[in-house]
Amino acid sequence: MNKELKILAVVVFFSILTYVGVEPFAHSQMHKHVDDPTYAYADLKDSGKKGDAVKGKELVTGAGACTGCHSLKAESLPAPMDALTSASAYGVNPPDLSNSGALYDEKFLADLIKNPAHALGVEHKFKDGAMHPMVGFYGAGGDIDQEIADMVAYLKSIAPTAENLTPKDAFESACGRCHSMRYDKWSKIGTDPSFKSDKEMYEYKAKVATYDEALKAYMGAMPPDLSIIIRARSHHFLSTFIENPQSQLEGTSMPRVGLTKDGEVKVMEYLTQIGDSSKDKRESLGPWVILFFVIFSVIAYFWKQSMWKDLH
Repeated sequence: MNKELKILAVVVFFSILTYVGVEPFAHSQMHKHVDDPTYAYADLKDSGKKGDAVKGKELVTGAGACTGCHSLKAESLPAPMDALTSASAYGVNPPDLSNSGALYDEKFLADLIKNPAHALGVEHKFKDGAMHPMVGFYGAGGDIDQEIADMVAYLKSIAPTAENLTPKDAFESACGRCHSMRYDKWSKIGTDPSFKSDKEMYEYKAKVATYDEALKAYMGAMPPDLSIIIRARSHHFLSTFIENPQSQLEGTSMPRVGLTKDGEVKVMEYLTQIGDSSKDKRESLGPWVILFFVIFSVIAYFWKQSMWKDLH
């Protein structure tokens, strides 16, 4: 083996060692270890009750009082208040419930109905008498666990299947009331409209600013725009943060979202579509670039041998 090939072998060896061994080790030392998400929500109990969707509808739209705060577009039931009024009352606009049965884990939904602060993982924020803005369901006179199971069954019955739920719909339902996505013209209170005049634009921006003020007061800090979060954070960080924000940032006010694995995939797909839309094209091009450098290296090596043969 001649000198050049020996040098190449040494460079390749140490490059692989750094990429496969040193870099992952350094990362593990600089960042705390968090297990991969399972979306099992082991801390939440399964009542074992089988729900009745018909009875659940009566509760959700009646004694359960869910539609007193939430809209249900799937049933043509509008929200009782607009986003700004809701934010001023609760700190954040309550979500539409049409997609909840497809996005969220059943145990999470049941616990959210019964004990919101616990299900959302924000009990540390609501203590010393402080109440979560969502009032827990205390029952309608019967077996409360059965009633909650009925409500969950109803929400699942009106929800689209996870396959039919678009990534954008998943994001808007799970994240869009606290996080903007300016690269897709989403601003927490809805998709930015087309403006016919500067006056309309400023009026809309004033509404967004008013909503943001209420949200910031409720959360303690302004939730970030997520347009490029997919590039700023690793997939592992985002997945574990979505499953349990406290695992990555203890004490944060961000609630646990309660997504199923399929729901998380939809949200991550949307974040990728907006923040890294060229990912698929870039990754498909990668092998061709590597092949080019391999062929170029071989040609360059034999060209060098040919040009320098009289000098050796």
